[in-house]
Amino acid sequence: MAKTNPGNCFEDFRIGQVIQHATPRTVTVGDVALYTGLFGARFAVQSSDAFAAAIGYPRSPVDDLLVFHFVFGKTVPDVSLNAVANLGYAGCYFRSPVYPGDTLTALSEVIGLKENSSRKTGIVYVRTTGFNQHAKPVLEYVRWVMVRKRDEAAPAPGDHVPRLPTAVEPNVLGEACPALDIGAYDFALAGSAHRFGDYQVGEKIDHVDGYTVEEAEHQIATRLYQNTARIHFDRFSAKQGRFGKRLIYGGHVISLARSLTFNGLANAFHVAGINGGRHVAPLFAGGTIFAWSEILAKAELPGRTDVGALRLRTVATNDRPCADFPLKSGDDYDPAVLLDLDYWVLMPR
Repeated sequence: MAKTNPGNCFEDFRIGQVIQHATPRTVTVGDVALYTGLFGARFAVQSSDAFAAAIGYPRSPVDDLLVFHFVFGKTVPDVSLNAVANLGYAGCYFRSPVYPGDTLTALSEVIGLKENSSRKTGIVYVRTTGFNQHAKPVLEYVRWVMVRKRDEAAPAPGDHVPRLPTAVEPNVLGEACPALDIGAYDFALAGSAHRFGDYQVGEKIDHVDGYTVEEAEHQIATRLYQNTARIHFDRFSAKQGRFGKRLIYGGHVISLARSLTFNGLANAFHVAGINGGRHVAPLFAGGTIFAWSEILAKAELPGRTDVGALRLRTVATNDRPCADFPLKSGDDYDPAVLLDLDYWVLMPR
């Protein structure tokens, strides 16, 4: 019996299969500091224990996307070690805040399988839930990933594309945000006077700044999440693949784009849910990320007067400033677009 894990190929999955992922991960303040050093996020609630405690948190919560990456990283050895590409997300919402000292685990269920026409790969759909040490869900999401087949002649293990929600309903948002004392929210310290009522549906914001991605940075970040996908680290193998070099983890682009949104959305302190996302194009070291956002919708949360929800579309580009809001020409994305992300954030009212 082999003692090493070669990872699952497409034909190894079955619809209804439940996978308990290794390894439990205790989140530390060191993890938070390293994440800040890599992405430079400046949202006050996640930056200051004093600021967070003043408005109703016990202390600063861990950045929502760091929680997402930790849970995602748990799934990689079982779901996407042999992936060609991570394709998209749906139905993602944060269910409980995470603090340094909490331990995260992940469980996934295979909810769909679809072999590609080439018979060399197939699409695997999984619903993943992240839990803390009290078995309390902290995060739930669906993702789909293109995975290689071990044997092109092997029959497809299933043929079912699940129906996925187009958006997370506002009535389930806010579970991971306690009731807040907005009177104690210091807008000067937060970096912006703009709150929920100051944003209008259809408004577009150029986030102005750019971040250049270095080879070492994206590998350190992906290792931080214990994400073992070979395409991010193994230059020897990557040289023989489709791109001929290491591919940057798509979540790296999401975190950079989120960090860039601070300039224009400084009080959007909590990512409450991700409706959908598409990695439009790959990114490689040396590229510079820019971003812009559009307000797609606004929602009041049932029973809450402290915060409201903004539905954002954030678009990230490579080597292309966003003053003219690049997105599509007809049905085709602008060649510079890397990421098209549709998500909910919470903001003080």
